Order: sequence, then structure tokens, then C-alpha cells
Amino acid sequence: MRNEVEPRIDGSFPALRVLIAEDETLIRLDLAETLVELGMDVVGSVSNGQLAVDATKALRPDIVLMDISMPVRDGISSATEIISQELAPVVLLSAFSQADLVTSAAAAGTFGYLVKPFTGVEVRAALVLACARWRQFMDLNAELERLRNRNHAAGVVDRAKEFLQSTGMSEDDAFKFLRKAAMDQRLTIAEVSAKITKKSDETSL
Repeated sequence: MRNEVEPRIDGSFPALRVLIAEDETLIRLDLAETLVELGMDVVGSVSNGQLAVDATKALRPDIVLMDISMPVRDGISSATEIISQELAPVVLLSAFSQADLVTSAAAAGTFGYLVKPFTGVEVRAALVLACARWRQFMDLNAELERLRNRNHAAGVVDRAKEFLQSTGMSEDDAFKFLRKAAMDQRLTIAEVSAKITKKSDETSL
């Protein structure tokens, strides 16, 4: 296989760090040459799915370009582990475009699917788009985590206020108490509240 490579017209495409996973030696070498000519950095090249997972953990590439049919471990299983651990986005390669393969690739959470043969333009577009979608995916996960932490903190503060109010404080006095304790101990209000709720839980045992 030899893909046509379009030259880089300008510097608008990022120099992505790519890991290749392909069991056919000639195809693997051809892919590496294609990516280098596209201005990308091939950080590793492996021949089976398990090696792809191990190399992704060790090298932390920007993206993994991986064949579906490989020995030891197939591409879909490997992609599932790589993506679930938020290591890198994966674009899968296949000589086939059957609906069941595409469905399995989607279920694995992959960020692209290329059917051989493809041109340099197609692979570049797939990799750049996959990386952009991966950044959006990671940003969304980070935002969800911030919201979860914020909601958890708010819940802890509310529990601490309820406990203090049960001792006879007003809601305003309870909040002032938490704020002063936080300043005195150089902690956040949530951290002070966690201490108070822990004590209240121990007292109720």
C-alpha cells in the first residue's frame, strides 16, 4: 500500500505525536513514511494491540492510529482500554467498512475510522479532527469533575450548617462561624465543614 501524500501547504496543521499499531510490516512502514511527510512525529510503531496499549501508556502520544485486525489483541479491545483510561484518542484502520465493525468502533469510543486505501489528505484530516474532538472530550470531563466537586462541597457546607443550627445557631451565625474557622485555620470553608460533619457523624454513632 502506498498512500498519496499531499504536501503541507502552511503551518496550520499541528505536528501531532502519533503511535502506529499495524501488524503488516510494509503497511506499518508506509504509514510511518506518510505521517512524517505530512509533518507529523511518529513516536512509536508496534505490531499488535497489547503492545499498542503498553506503548500508549509509556509514550503518551497525541493520538493512536491502529488497525482493527491484529494478533494478540484486536484494535477495538485495545482502543476501548486506551480511551477508557483517557490516555489518547484512537483512529481505527480497516480494509472493510461493514456496519458491524463501524458499530463496534463507535461503541469503543473511537474518534475516527478509516477504510484502506486512503490518501494522505484523508489520514491528516482524520487525525487532526480526532485530536480536536479529544480536547473537547477532555475539557467536558474536566468541567463535569469541577461541577461534581463543587456540588459535593456545597453539600458538605450545608450539612455543617445544619449541624451548627441544631446547636442553636441561626443560619447566618453558622455561616459566619464556618467562615471565621476557615480563616483561622487557613482552610477552605468546605474543608472546615468536612471536619465538622465528620465530628457530628462520630458523635451520632
